[in-house]
Amino acid sequence: MPNESLKQLYIDELKDLFSAESQLVKALPKMAKAASSEELRTGFEKHLEQTKSHVQRLEEIFQSLDESPKGKKCVGMEGLVKEGSEIIEEDFEDAVLDAGLIGAARRVEHYEMAAYGTVCEFAKVLGQMTHASLLEKTLSEEKQTDAKLAELAKDVNTQAKEEGSEERQDTSKQGRKTPKRAA
Repeated sequence: MPNESLKQLYIDELKDLFSAESQLVKALPKMAKAASSEELRTGFEKHLEQTKSHVQRLEEIFQSLDESPKGKKCVGMEGLVKEGSEIIEEDFEDAVLDAGLIGAARRVEHYEMAAYGTVCEFAKVLGQMTHASLLEKTLSEEKQTDAKLAELAKDVNTQAKEEGSEERQDTSKQGRKTPKRAA
């Protein structure tokens, strides 16, 4: 029966999202700690709280389906989180690091927007309008987060460019790179 196959795909995709959000709950504190901009750090901390509510919404959907949210690992998010960790491990400082963190976070948001858009449409086709409403709320929040990151990136990227110019001037004057801050 096609409806049962679509329902199973829907459940599998929801499990994937649950795994993705759970991975983010662990990754966001690390991103917040690495951020040099107070505004970016605060944004990551707020998004952590929002992500916890996304997990709760998914748990609510699973409960109504009488299904477990566990049992699937989101390898897409695993890769995106790994890329974000690599940015943190690089030798970037201040605004350059923040620019990298914003890029990593925006990739995560776009992945989530695609995933939530997909499951939301599945929910509608399956007649799960309560689910669709919950999923649309999360999708809207993901879009808002991406827009905030895009706006913040404008200033951070400009600062990163200026920091790069200062470092080149310091290097040419002193013959070596001047550290910006102690590690």
